[in-house]
Amino acid sequence: MVTEDGLADQLLTLVVGRERPDLARIKLKLIKQQNEFKIKLNELETDLLFKLSNAKGDILDDIDLILNLENSKKISVEVAEKVKIAQTTEIKINVSSEAYRGAAQRGALVYFLLNDLSRIHTFYKFSLESFIVVVNRSIDLITQKPSEPKEEGLVEEGQPPEETGEGEQPQEEQQQEKPPVDEEAEEQLGEDPFTPRTLAKRVDQIIDSLTLTSFKYCRRGLFEKHKIIVSTMLALRILIRQGKLDEAEVNHLILGKTDAKAPPTPDVLKNFLSEVVWQNVKALEHIPVFASITSSLEIDSLQWKKWYNEEKAEAADLPKAFKDISRFHRLLLLRAMRADRLSSALYQFIQETMGTDYVEQQILNMNELYGESGPATPIFFVLFPGVDPTPEVEVIANNVGKSLANGKLTIISMGQGQEIKAKNALFNSAKEGNWIML
Repeated sequence: MVTEDGLADQLLTLVVGRERPDLARIKLKLIKQQNEFKIKLNELETDLLFKLSNAKGDILDDIDLILNLENSKKISVEVAEKVKIAQTTEIKINVSSEAYRGAAQRGALVYFLLNDLSRIHTFYKFSLESFIVVVNRSIDLITQKPSEPKEEGLVEEGQPPEETGEGEQPQEEQQQEKPPVDEEAEEQLGEDPFTPRTLAKRVDQIIDSLTLTSFKYCRRGLFEKHKIIVSTMLALRILIRQGKLDEAEVNHLILGKTDAKAPPTPDVLKNFLSEVVWQNVKALEHIPVFASITSSLEIDSLQWKKWYNEEKAEAADLPKAFKDISRFHRLLLLRAMRADRLSSALYQFIQETMGTDYVEQQILNMNELYGESGPATPIFFVLFPGVDPTPEVEVIANNVGKSLANGKLTIISMGQGQEIKAKNALFNSAKEGNWIML
């Protein structure tokens, strides 16, 4: 199994190859050149050692050997210079490629989340090969690359203005300090289509598209009761990675920690808090935001009782001392005191942090599903009583010229398994663009 960092490196290569094929092409060429340079230097070294070890008499009198040594030295210097040039170009390419690192890391994060879903149910299996298809599709959805013309006299964002004055070095001296450049590679690279600002926007677009496309791909195969769980897991992992949430606090939310050694419930709270809820609240005290939660409960018991008894506690105002806590910390409070309202609060939290698309599922669009399929990507329907996708599949088939009448659509019902094995020609017809529905 690939590691998350390793997968991020693979996805970086994929994304850069799609976004900047010029960079990917030249980097591949540089890798090949570097290997050739190493081989050439090794051959020269081996050849020199062989000639020196087999030289007879005084080597200073061997004109051919001296000429060979001088020629080898000349070639060695040329190769070493080319190695420096290649390394300089490679550094430039790596810097440009690293701009897409955020998209690659998001892709790795999402895949490893999908890979963990088998712990929820063995039905959930996602291959890396299929996920790569999803990544490519997410980029295809935003193929139009925005660009902003560079105006003369303007300084790009993040770049310091040119300095002039007495301290400026002569032009010849500045040119001497520049590293060697592979002119052929520079010409092939061409002009960067993005300014720093538009590149940042483009990467954000890729991240958003990759995340949503992957989530939709996953959500189609989830049982209804697991959809909110997966949305929450995705949101929490992203927020932890962005540094917006503390991992220890997230673990507290997931595990629902309790303090079994908590003292008895104060008398003023016994009329509305159970012993279990009180232990949950005591466990919250280890989180800085809730350091004063128990004292607040005792001091403002009437306000807390009012909030506790609200039908929709997730939307009701909290007592003054905790009125302005974050949406996430409100989840922690609900987890401890009103777990029955946690699911509703999670919907609000995800909608606020991720967007409506992650909580509101549209009706399955068969045309969209068809657009994501292909000869090597069949569609599987897990059927339940009263559900039959056959009519909708036939409608789409007719729209693209595949029907029972013209023989380009074949429907095979249950019980025909043995017959299928005897008719390999039927499956070969799929290579010609025909449809088979089992």
